[in-house]
Amino acid sequence: MNGTFVKSTIILTIATLVSKILGSVFRIPLQNIAGDEVLGIFTLVYPVYMTALILSVAGIPLAISQLISKARVENDQQEIRNIFVTSSILAVLFGLVSFSLLTGLSEQLAQVLGGQKTRLSIIIVSITLLIAPYMAVYRGFFQGYENMKPTALSQVLEQFVRVALVIAIAYYTVSMDLSNEIVAGGVMIGSSIGALLSLVYLRYLFQISSLKPRSKVKYSWGDFKITSRRILKVSLPICVGALTMALLNVVDSLSIPFSLKLAGGEGTEINYQYGLYGRGLSLVQIATVFSTSIVLPLIPLISKNLALKEYETTNNVIVKSQNLAHLFSWPAAIGLLALTLPLNLGLFTDLNGSQVLALIGFSSVFTSLTVLGTGILQGLEESKIAAWVIVVGALVKMLLNFIFIQFYGLIGAAIATLVIYILLWLTNAYFIWKKTRVKFVSRETFVQFGSSILMGLIIGVPTLLFNIQGWGRIDALLYSLGAAGVGAVIYIFMVILFKGISNEELMRIPGVGAFIKKKEIDS
Repeated sequence: MNGTFVKSTIILTIATLVSKILGSVFRIPLQNIAGDEVLGIFTLVYPVYMTALILSVAGIPLAISQLISKARVENDQQEIRNIFVTSSILAVLFGLVSFSLLTGLSEQLAQVLGGQKTRLSIIIVSITLLIAPYMAVYRGFFQGYENMKPTALSQVLEQFVRVALVIAIAYYTVSMDLSNEIVAGGVMIGSSIGALLSLVYLRYLFQISSLKPRSKVKYSWGDFKITSRRILKVSLPICVGALTMALLNVVDSLSIPFSLKLAGGEGTEINYQYGLYGRGLSLVQIATVFSTSIVLPLIPLISKNLALKEYETTNNVIVKSQNLAHLFSWPAAIGLLALTLPLNLGLFTDLNGSQVLALIGFSSVFTSLTVLGTGILQGLEESKIAAWVIVVGALVKMLLNFIFIQFYGLIGAAIATLVIYILLWLTNAYFIWKKTRVKFVSRETFVQFGSSILMGLIIGVPTLLFNIQGWGRIDALLYSLGAAGVGAVIYIFMVILFKGISNEELMRIPGVGAFIKKKEIDS
């Protein structure tokens, strides 16, 4: 695993962590300001928008990074130019089509999502589809050169603007005593403005970049036809694979309200219950940050190694990326499970939906591993398999939602989420093993799992003994922060003591390697 990959992963992890925190934490003040019904409408509509966005992008950014990575091996500047120009045209066209479909079918979509209160939100957020696909092309271009900084910084910029506007608009519209429908629609404006400013920033970087592709041969219609076929052949399976979380979330948006309605729920009550479900999704976004970050630099790196026929290096990259994902994902998931009660009270003002929050929080480890596994299959040029796994998984999730909600109510949806992500992770792992003979768990994985369990017991058991219902929000937040710090120390100590991380991986963690070397010199 080379230094560029590690550096890229660190850059993206930090940036994605910031953007994920912003993108998740804003739901907390949104719920506090506007209530669970508005959060429910937002949580219902947003996965539909994300699915439309991913379809409009059609996997083009990841396809660009993969194809440019291969073209760089041959130093083919004309091919790089053709890839960039063609993908830009495709992205704009797909964006227009997606925008037209989402707005044109907004009435029907709103009805499926639980009522016409969601329609205004659908229409407003669909405007982003005119901007985001073109913006994503620039991210893919820089990723093809293994330069993750533009993607990282543009993500943070986009999320910061979006979150600031969501909170400001929510506060203003609620203070004006506007309806929940208008409040939910208003906060969607932030997505479009955030994407626009991110596009302006990326376009500026591209204009001044020395990487800007140049060719003396004029771009032609023939170039578009040939290159578009190549891009779509690579991008469409990636598109379905990239839908992993978004597609499963939109399945939830469509099937959970329907299942709750069959179980006796009504419109406003359904939106409220989905708002409780959305509390868990807010925290999962943070827990999956590392796997989401590692996928972007991983795909072009694996593709480049395959093009160079460096199979041993490819397998080594896969092993280390999986080890790192386990290292970070298990403590995050067990920590969320252990601190469910104080986190729910501290962040969302009450303990409603705590069981749902606990199950979804624990499922985040399998969500992380599923996202990573899908990315590895895409890098191994097995995008079709990754796509089929996700499509079948979405159908099974819909069936599980329907069955479990009838028996267990809202918590049934959380059970279905846990079950489906375990199945998706194991299925991806099987196909990766079949292609590379790389095992999906190792001795280190069991150490990381055991250390996480011990850490979870130490910080979680006290929450069952205390009368948390009588705590204030500040008390709950302080306990959560303190317990998280203690848990992190315990976990790191246990992992190092029982060699749950190799010396090589330990040395690569920012700050740790320099500290160890300094100690060796001093001694």
